[in-house]
Amino acid sequence: MYARLKFFAGVTIASLAATVAQAADYAPQPVYVPQPVPVIEEFSGWYLRGDIGMSNQQVNRLDNAVGLGPISSSYGFDSAPIFGIGFGYYFNDWLRFDVTGEYRGRANFHGSEIFNTGGNNFTDEYNGSKSEWLFLANAYVDLGTWNNITPFVGAGVGMSRIALYNFQDACHNCGGTLNATGISFAENTTKWNFAWALHAGLAYKVSKNFTVELAYRYVDLGKATTGNWIAFDGSQNLGGSTFNRITSHDVKLGLRFNLDGFEMFSRPAPVYYAPPPVYAPPPPVYVQPPLHSRG
Repeated sequence: MYARLKFFAGVTIASLAATVAQAADYAPQPVYVPQPVPVIEEFSGWYLRGDIGMSNQQVNRLDNAVGLGPISSSYGFDSAPIFGIGFGYYFNDWLRFDVTGEYRGRANFHGSEIFNTGGNNFTDEYNGSKSEWLFLANAYVDLGTWNNITPFVGAGVGMSRIALYNFQDACHNCGGTLNATGISFAENTTKWNFAWALHAGLAYKVSKNFTVELAYRYVDLGKATTGNWIAFDGSQNLGGSTFNRITSHDVKLGLRFNLDGFEMFSRPAPVYYAPPPVYAPPPPVYVQPPLHSRG
């Protein structure tokens, strides 16, 4: 009887040991969870911009009222400040567009001409000032970024409104066939023109929402015409003089502000994780109940 109980106890212990070993085979093993896939953030969306700068303007030719071509001439504008604002859109990380409006401050004009008629030389000396409003639609290509610095080029088209103020013409030795008298004054005028521009510069990304840029711009502002020239004593009234092709080499310092900065909470960048592994439950293990003796 004792031997039979000892035999059954040994069988039970062996069965339990086999069950534990088999269950260990189904225990979940440590699983490597892949790291999140990095997401490259692109500069897309709307932005505001502001610019300040200085103009350096020239005029190609001044057509005078009497229709004579000078044998010598010299024209020049003083530099003037530029103040601009605009809004734009980052189409992707290399292409962007914006619309700008700016006021170009008054620039003083100084000009002199030497004419010859009837064997006599005479001179005209001009003084006055002008200012402009300039509206442009621009497109830019960003050429890559190194250490947060991005070179760019661009082009724009739009309209300019040129205003001329306080022009006067001092004519010296203007007798003879011209019958000109001393000093004449021109009426103030304004004129709208087609305008176009070319851009180049460097942009520095200060933070996610702020970018500072230093830019050069060549802009063609079109033509402008003074009012009629009226002699100081009213003895003469001639047509106005035309400034043909006013251009400018501008230097500007600008700030772009990404409109995402207005949000109370920054939008988190999308992050993608691999799906977690799925484990099937281990199959049931049959455990043989202990045997009981009838003796």
